[in-house]
Amino acid sequence: MKKNIYLDYAATTPVDKEVLKTMLPYFSDNFGNASSLHNFGEVAHVAVEKAREETANFFEADNQEVIFTSGATEANNLAIKGVVRSYHKKNNLKPHIITTSFEHHCVLNTVKSLEKDGLIEATFINPQKDGVIKVEDIEKAIKKNTILISVMYVNNEIGTLQPIAKIARLIKKIKKENYPLFHTDATQALSYFNCNVKKLGVDLLSMSAHKIYGPKGVGVLYVKKGTPIKKIQDGGKQENGLRSGTINSTGIVGLGKAISMLKNKDTVKDNQKIKELRNYFIQRVLKEIPKTKLNGSKIKRSPNNINFSFESVEGESLIMMLDAEGIATSTGSACSSGSLQPSHVLLSIGLKPEQAHGSLRITLGKQTTKKEIDITVKKLKKIIQKLREVAGLVLEEYYKINKK
Repeated sequence: MKKNIYLDYAATTPVDKEVLKTMLPYFSDNFGNASSLHNFGEVAHVAVEKAREETANFFEADNQEVIFTSGATEANNLAIKGVVRSYHKKNNLKPHIITTSFEHHCVLNTVKSLEKDGLIEATFINPQKDGVIKVEDIEKAIKKNTILISVMYVNNEIGTLQPIAKIARLIKKIKKENYPLFHTDATQALSYFNCNVKKLGVDLLSMSAHKIYGPKGVGVLYVKKGTPIKKIQDGGKQENGLRSGTINSTGIVGLGKAISMLKNKDTVKDNQKIKELRNYFIQRVLKEIPKTKLNGSKIKRSPNNINFSFESVEGESLIMMLDAEGIATSTGSACSSGSLQPSHVLLSIGLKPEQAHGSLRITLGKQTTKKEIDITVKKLKKIIQKLREVAGLVLEEYYKINKK
């Protein structure tokens, strides 16, 4: 029987058994609404506040600086739109936002939407060819009316690590009356990099539980005390009045458990194993499959991320053929899987559209084994050879027709 191999951990991770065990009582036994005043509500409320404390401890933040959301997409929207909304309450000058051209779509499209509606000016910084943002490029883009700078910690497609602490130090030097504020989407960074918000120097930070072996549908926005921000949806007064809606107690309990587990020794061990497997995978593919390019820096990169471009190969076909062999991979963000457009991330680092279309993202996790890597490389070599043969026949036929 064919064993399925999962190599798409950047899209989502399986819920850890310990996390599930912690969550289970809050589906049925402790089902109360955490905002209710009776005992059922109090039990849920206590669990939520415990998870808030676990989350705050991970970030080295205060409990009240942790705002629970439905995930990183909502957290990013709240961070960006909430800051803009707060600014408009006090000033008539149109605010300016700086972000990067290879952010996750939930940041990129939020900024573009605000720009299209005439609410902000926006500057989109391109990364260098290695997929890393230059601090100097951020500095050059700052204006008198810059209120927010948003740079992701780790890119979700090519896994490149951004100089968040250096950008924060730059902003601190020029900051006047709270602005510019600094936000980072740390969704892909939590498992592998230091997320102490004081060391990073950020005012706002977003994350999602399902990337760290927690449940889907729950995330966090860290909001530094004193940060000017307003709610973006109306309703009740939950989450310090910043996020209305019935609190997802079960999901929050799972998030708290998942994030608290990131500090244990097993995680350090798992991450080292993942990094070694990543390097082994990259080495084998670059050596054994010709006309292959690794996208993004090999050094300033998340331990679990691999992104290749294969010449004369169509990425969607490659993914489907790997899937037929029981191997799950992607071409980029899961949020863009229905799009036929080439990856904006790969275009931003200088790849041509046809190169971007021939990309493959492989992301490893703590359950990945060397045997799975060996099987994948073996299958990958055969599939790419087949796809290139087909591409060659198509081109040959094209030239024949055009000669006639």
